[in-house]
Amino acid sequence: MQVYRNTDLLPVFRNAVLTIGTFDGVHSGHQQVINQMKRRAADVNGETVIVTFDPHPRTIVKAADGIRLINTLDEKIELLSDKGIDHLVIIPFTEKFARLSAEDYISQFLIRHFQPHTLIIGYDHHFGNGRSGNYELLKEQSAIYHYQLQEIPAHLLDSISVSSTRIRKAVEAGDMETANHFLGYTYFFSGEVVEGNKLGRTLGYPTANLLIGEKSKLIPGDGVYAVDIVVSDEPDKTYRGMMNIGYRPTVDGSKKMIEVHIFQFDRMIYGRILRVFVKKFLRHEQKFSGLEALKAQMAEDKKNASPDI
Repeated sequence: MQVYRNTDLLPVFRNAVLTIGTFDGVHSGHQQVINQMKRRAADVNGETVIVTFDPHPRTIVKAADGIRLINTLDEKIELLSDKGIDHLVIIPFTEKFARLSAEDYISQFLIRHFQPHTLIIGYDHHFGNGRSGNYELLKEQSAIYHYQLQEIPAHLLDSISVSSTRIRKAVEAGDMETANHFLGYTYFFSGEVVEGNKLGRTLGYPTANLLIGEKSKLIPGDGVYAVDIVVSDEPDKTYRGMMNIGYRPTVDGSKKMIEVHIFQFDRMIYGRILRVFVKKFLRHEQKFSGLEALKAQMAEDKKNASPDI
């Protein structure tokens, strides 16, 4: 998949089959749209082109500073590449771009840069200043600019919206079974290993403390989880482990932390990036009577996270 971040450097696409969207999650609903694109591209000897935006349009249009996304931009690129898309174009979403009239959006953006053969768009797609452009305007303009228009079925759009909402709520609640079901893959996030107070090591459960670089990345709710881990310097190896997210009430923690204990692993990895695949919620964080009680519970957590270890 070719990735472009500058519309001035775009190639001339061959019979571009194009769709536009945030594709947050690249979940099973999105994958149906992608399959629709690929079928159409095969029919017309064309190339699939997805146009997405960075930052998320809501951060500009609605100033939604607190928005939490299922995927970071890099994760989205990786997931779309795995789905066999030919081209991904990332448009910087600015106030100037948001002020484009609907007509200019079509002529100066879609036609000028993409010359689409086919647009695959939902009936509820809105664009241009004040979201004044819609499917009907695209249909009218297709006679002028000679592109074909395919509608994403309403039931699929509803499914995508419902799935995205359910995924976000499930992740926030720690309901990873539901989140992973709708995603079609195991929810993951990445963080840099930073120094902590090394309490876990004294208990026999050394932990990697993670710093999440992307503030908009959705992180699971507080609790203990069964996880798989990939360390950045061993990209082809997956470790099993358990993770705690929360304030560590037994030791009067005042700062929220993400701590990962990697099973059968003993080396220093400060500065490394861990990718954490969140498989299952094990229990809520709780306050124990002391460190020995906490240690006993961690042994039980380890059994529940990976019974065969």
